Amino acid sequence: MQITETVPPETLFRDYAYFSSFSDTMVAHAKTIAQRLTSERELGEDSLVVEVASNDGYLLQWYREAGVPVLGIEPAQNIAKVATEERGIPTISEFFGKVLATQLAADGQHADIIHANNVLAHVADLNGVVAGFRAMLKPNGVAVVECPYLKDLIDHVEFDTIYHEHLCYFSLTALDRLFRSHDLEIVHVERLAIHGGSIRIHAMPLGAEPIRESVKALLAEEAEWVDDAASYASFGQRVEKLRDDLVGLLDRLKSENKRVAVYGASAKGSTLLNFFGIGKDQIDYVVDRSTVKQGHYTPGTHLKIYDPERLSEDQPDYCLLLTWNFADEILAQQKKYRDQGGKFIIPIPEVKVA
Repeated sequence: MQITETVPPETLFRDYAYFSSFSDTMVAHAKTIAQRLTSERELGEDSLVVEVASNDGYLLQWYREAGVPVLGIEPAQNIAKVATEERGIPTISEFFGKVLATQLAADGQHADIIHANNVLAHVADLNGVVAGFRAMLKPNGVAVVECPYLKDLIDHVEFDTIYHEHLCYFSLTALDRLFRSHDLEIVHVERLAIHGGSIRIHAMPLGAEPIRESVKALLAEEAEWVDDAASYASFGQRVEKLRDDLVGLLDRLKSENKRVAVYGASAKGSTLLNFFGIGKDQIDYVVDRSTVKQGHYTPGTHLKIYDPERLSEDQPDYCLLLTWNFADEILAQQKKYRDQGGKFIIPIPEVKVA
């Protein structure tokens, strides 16, 4: 599954506004998998962990803390600079693909683990990236790849994750075919709750380890729906119902003279606001924890972005949570606003007030 228009990566990713470390959930998630794999793979000072799209070092910092050598590859020059200068993570500011991976391997950079979290969805050159994994992995190395899961996107009406940066939407079936075409096989798969439902695959050179039951079971489950057009047919109708429910609620609140703000100047948030036709008539302003975004305006809707402290200071009646994938974290952070009577509107997978 993919969208039909590809924006050049140089346009999208050389200067980027998303810093992973602004999310406590993402940092904790990264720490857990890093500690687990360090133990399971018996990593040490002679090992190498590489991350593709390594952002600000939010994940690799945990391997470095354990004494494991790391290498980040991050095309966004502004973010790579932060990773290198502020976190001490050696980072190459380039796009990862077969050419770069081959060069690194020729220089003796062979990886025990290659992480790629939430990056495959962004990539037009899928074959080049996966071929790069194969070129850099040691014979018993593993590529650990996380991406939002197509089944969760459909089941939970996560239409707002469909936007220009997310070119592809993956099933395990598609990933299995992709990796096998480059002499890699998925030996293990995990279902994750993060980002509204993701999968984490573990791919290794052919024959390196037996394929676990987790892979066989999920492929068998997908065989029941993944190639069946009827599985996708009602998705658009469910999005339209979601729009009617949310816009109806906002219009009612406006008629009652209630004030509504937004939490989350995210790409998914821009998708929802623009597609649903929600703007200044219903929304007063936006808050976001990222200092990189504060002071700017939301695309299309032109709502100014403030620090989240504004919620408890200004106390709007409601706050529409567009970064719903981090709902637990954000609701806990906004305890003061909620204790003072503020309420959050969570739009996905169905409209509810918390």
